[in-house]
Amino acid sequence: MAISLTFDDARLTQVDTGILIMDKYKVKGTFYISPQNMLRRIDKWKKAVANGHEIGNHSIVHPCTGNFPWAKPNALENYTMPAMRHELDSASKLIKNTLGVTPVSFAYPCGQTFIGRGVETQSYVPLIATMFETGRGYMDEGPNDPVFCDMAKLLGMSLDGKSFNEIRGLIRSSTGKWLILAGHETDNSGTLLNTLEEICKYASDPKNNIWIDNVHNIAAYVKSERNKAINNTKLP
Repeated sequence: MAISLTFDDARLTQVDTGILIMDKYKVKGTFYISPQNMLRRIDKWKKAVANGHEIGNHSIVHPCTGNFPWAKPNALENYTMPAMRHELDSASKLIKNTLGVTPVSFAYPCGQTFIGRGVETQSYVPLIATMFETGRGYMDEGPNDPVFCDMAKLLGMSLDGKSFNEIRGLIRSSTGKWLILAGHETDNSGTLLNTLEEICKYASDPKNNIWIDNVHNIAAYVKSERNKAINNTKLP
């Protein structure tokens, strides 16, 4: 099986605490950046890039449903597809100009994939499919089947508040699958530090037969293997 550790919003604790644990075990994660937080720790994020961690796009203003009071100024119900494309382009350019990398991975803010209202509602999954290698959801119900999964809408399962025993149960039930875990703070108010360290230790032990890596590296391998399978399929 494979595991990807992913974290959203460029929370300050990620570079202050979480990445230090991951670096201890040489585990590479994917961090979906919110620019405002990133700009407060630029040097640390540059170091994270140099250490092999992946930087992903998470939009500029984190648009979610306006049913959340804090999201009303940037409600997905009021978005158009051109507006979403422009925002995602702007976020990628900012990351490129600041950290020197072009994001190929995207995480849907709040895991929500629709814009507009009523009969005008549209999924923006197709837009993500044209702009990025992958798009990751949140609060999903299971791991990904690497043979079948939609790269533009990968399932992401919550890591926050989970004990290592809970995560180990997910790992043991995910043979042959790609488990993408999604967290936020890494300071025990979100992803528990002991859980994070135990995952890194467990997944890094060769006897457990786990590949733990960032989203891009695993996605690129899966796509390559899929292409080989297609090319090797002979028509009757």
